[in-house]
Amino acid sequence: MTFSIEALLMVGAIFLCIGGLLGAIISRTLMPPSMQRDLEVRLQQAKSELDQYQQDVAQHFADTSKLVSNLTKSYKDVHDHLAKGAMTLTNNTEISRKIIEAGEKDLGIEAKEAIENVNFEPPRDWAPKTPGQKGTLSEDFGLDELAETASIETVTASTKKR
Repeated sequence: MTFSIEALLMVGAIFLCIGGLLGAIISRTLMPPSMQRDLEVRLQQAKSELDQYQQDVAQHFADTSKLVSNLTKSYKDVHDHLAKGAMTLTNNTEISRKIIEAGEKDLGIEAKEAIENVNFEPPRDWAPKTPGQKGTLSEDFGLDELAETASIETVTASTKKR
């Protein structure tokens, strides 16, 4: 009589499950009650330690959030103080404008008036150096040189193939 390997594996798996269940039941009934109570006490201790740890983690993050909020407020206060000082103590509106732009721009009426009085100029690098010449930050600055280099490389490559 021959059995297929699938049938043998299925029967083996069923017997393994039944044996595991029987072993668990027997060990549970044969275990002394004092050992069961000891395991239950240790389980309760582990659970209470885990609960305490979770509370400590939650408290840590709450404290950290509060400290970061205080730090942010202190940073803003220092920044506002520097910006107001720069506006009142210097005649350079560019410095004041840069400090104000770095912050939240809610420093009051005098700060807004100082910003409105600043004259803005485009960057000088965009301007041509001489009439008809492109500036260094122009979109097509130096493209003619790249085209010439590419054509020289093409000619050099074709002569090497010969």
